[in-house]
Amino acid sequence: MLMDVADRLAPGVEELVPGRLYVLRSLCPLDGRMSSYPANARGFTAVNCYLLVEPGAALMLDTGFTAHAKGILAQLASVLRPETRLSVYPLRLNEFMSVCNVEVIADHFDVEQCYSGNPDAALWVDFGGRSDQAGAIARPMKTTLVARVQTLQVGDGDARPVDAFQAPIRLIGTRWLYDRATRTLFTSDSFTQEWSDEEHGPWNVERAEDLRGPAHLRSFLLNTRYWWLEGGETDSLRRKLRDVFDRHEITTIAPGYGRVLRGRDVVRRQFEMMDEVLAGLARGVARSRYIDRDEIR
Repeated sequence: MLMDVADRLAPGVEELVPGRLYVLRSLCPLDGRMSSYPANARGFTAVNCYLLVEPGAALMLDTGFTAHAKGILAQLASVLRPETRLSVYPLRLNEFMSVCNVEVIADHFDVEQCYSGNPDAALWVDFGGRSDQAGAIARPMKTTLVARVQTLQVGDGDARPVDAFQAPIRLIGTRWLYDRATRTLFTSDSFTQEWSDEEHGPWNVERAEDLRGPAHLRSFLLNTRYWWLEGGETDSLRRKLRDVFDRHEITTIAPGYGRVLRGRDVVRRQFEMMDEVLAGLARGVARSRYIDRDEIR
């Protein structure tokens, strides 16, 4: 199913685990227009889709922005053979980055199902939306429902279990996944605070000392969708995060944006920093207050 040599991979594809796990990166400049990042962030970030591969089948996590569709199709084609059965799992059904390219990918590959916590996933991903155009034909798509906590299988049989569960920290409906085979935790819009000053990266963090510190993480959270944490009830969030770390042997954190965090020491330090920041934002420690939309914290 896999191409014979790694040098046939399209630009933006990195083989994280040989033959089993790939990241498909699409780069974006940070110039104040990307709402997933603070308005004062400058440099570049990567929009990450992930591909879990087994003989004859693959699972794609998120599908990227419409602007990147052509490149993502080329990236997929460089990894998968035409006969590969592809499943897609948008980790956030109400986010463009997760759902935008489901339809175009299904037009070019053998997409057998879309995983979702909603029975009407086809509506959420606008699958068949081109039927509004003259002469277009809407094509059906199978939705496979996923419970709040459930183990999925990549490929045939039960050789590649992937654990899906609600994200312990979230603003909207979000799933995290843990791939036991590669010991990778896919965290969607969490742990996305690592970006690059340069377009060429680097796009992996492999030493704990290269992580940006707690002050940066705190500012990132409060200047993006997690502004509400300040003065909030964070003890339960801390417990849930510790439970994820304790239950799974995680050697890679694979976020939806930014750098991939690799190595047990890096993972441990990242969780420690998140716990430290959440403790410092807790009710009784930090004061909840009105925040002007242009305030940078």
